Amino acid sequence: MAAGTTSAASQVSSPVGIVAGGGAMPFAVAESLAARGITPVLFPLRGACDPARVEQFRHRWISVGQLGRAMRLFRQEGCRDLIFIGTLVRPSLSEIRFDVKTLRLLGNVIRAFRGGDDHLLSGVGRILEQDGFRMVGIKDVAPDLLMPEGCISRTWPSGTSKSDIERGRAVLTALGPFDIGQAAVVIDGHVVAVEDIEGTDALLARVARLREEGRIRAATGRGVLVKAPKSGQDLRFDLPTIGPRTIEGVAAAGLAGIAVIAGNTIAAEPQAMIALADAKYLFVIGLPA
Repeated sequence: MAAGTTSAASQVSSPVGIVAGGGAMPFAVAESLAARGITPVLFPLRGACDPARVEQFRHRWISVGQLGRAMRLFRQEGCRDLIFIGTLVRPSLSEIRFDVKTLRLLGNVIRAFRGGDDHLLSGVGRILEQDGFRMVGIKDVAPDLLMPEGCISRTWPSGTSKSDIERGRAVLTALGPFDIGQAAVVIDGHVVAVEDIEGTDALLARVARLREEGRIRAATGRGVLVKAPKSGQDLRFDLPTIGPRTIEGVAAAGLAGIAVIAGNTIAAEPQAMIALADAKYLFVIGLPA
């Protein structure tokens, strides 16, 4: 499978191993797989994944830096196909306790750490694929969790918002090679903020604070959050995600809505997200890739 692409038509073998970070998405993927008759096996990362929710699924705990143990557990559970999903605060190399297998691959691991999250995940993915595993993406295992094309809210973007969306897409395309972030906020044609290591929630909180401080003078109800994968990104890893929490952040930031790339953005808790967007008169639109 070529880097930067993935195929929803690939034949996923059961069971599928889910290397699970924090948040709700690992469990949403597990439920989507189970609904389609594919057995999910969670490999929750210690310190990241919610222990209470893990218990409802077949699972084996793993730790960052323990590649040898993780590979043994993947094989014991019969998981050839693997997906990385969920949030993870990246530890520094000095904080990780490596097992023997990882130490043997240390050069590859260090190279994987020298870049953004997508670079790290794709680097670890290549290590696993060299050992006989296959990395798959959301498109392969849970396409129902991806944002569809078109407006899914009752509110639609205005002409000004459409112009802001195009500016946001252009900015993210330009920033993609620098691996900075996957989101930007544009208000009346002005790029007021771009995502950094803190993530989208912090980006929106920053915009809300700038409004409170009078640094943003535009009226509330104007401006757009635009999210898109980085150019050249391996679409099996680290896709942009939106959900109810994103809607809350957009509303607090005084924006008009959200625009994301259809088919390449995860929509977490979509029904709750749409209901909240409608209640706050915000638009949520999936753009053609």
